[in-house]
Amino acid sequence: MRKYNATILGIIILSFLIGIFLYPSMPEKMASHWDSKGNVNGYIPKFWGLFLIPFIMILLSLLFIAIPRIDPLKENIEKFRKYYEIFVILFLIFIFFIYILTILWNMGVKINPNLIISPSIGILFFYTGILLQNAKRNWFIGIRTPWTLSSERVWDKTHKIGGKLFKAAGVIAFAGILLPDYAIFFILLPVFFSAFYVVVYSYIEYERENR
Repeated sequence: MRKYNATILGIIILSFLIGIFLYPSMPEKMASHWDSKGNVNGYIPKFWGLFLIPFIMILLSLLFIAIPRIDPLKENIEKFRKYYEIFVILFLIFIFFIYILTILWNMGVKINPNLIISPSIGILFFYTGILLQNAKRNWFIGIRTPWTLSSERVWDKTHKIGGKLFKAAGVIAFAGILLPDYAIFFILLPVFFSAFYVVVYSYIEYERENR
């Protein structure tokens, strides 16, 4: 078994083992959702509190493993496969991290989630920028607008600038540590701006190429 698949399987198995081990000691209703200021505003039964995320990880992992095999441009994915696989592992570790934080909160360890989530998302965004800068044209991974998919040149230019924007968004997300009550804004606003900018940018570059 490749290290990539073994790592994915290990993360999933570990999450299930933790859920099984802690099941008897968890409250019947577990805190599962927090507002933008870190206050609990949602609860679910403990079975789903302990096993929903592991089940989600299974579904996501199957999707991540399938993408390089079913993409019509799979040969392009192979050119940046190592960056893609590192992203998948980081993403699953991030979800596992959220899972652990949820369990700790329900065990009485009241850590403000915004202090932890902001840098975690920042790291994920920053690496997403690295992935984008190395991604080759395909149908599933990257900035897939009609204009990037129609032109190799537009794809490359859009992903080069998009990678820089997502790296910047990752750095900005760390500001949530300093202002936890406003962490959601430091996380979402840069990403929304980046997404809007690259869509417009890809259109402009495509029109410029046609002219």
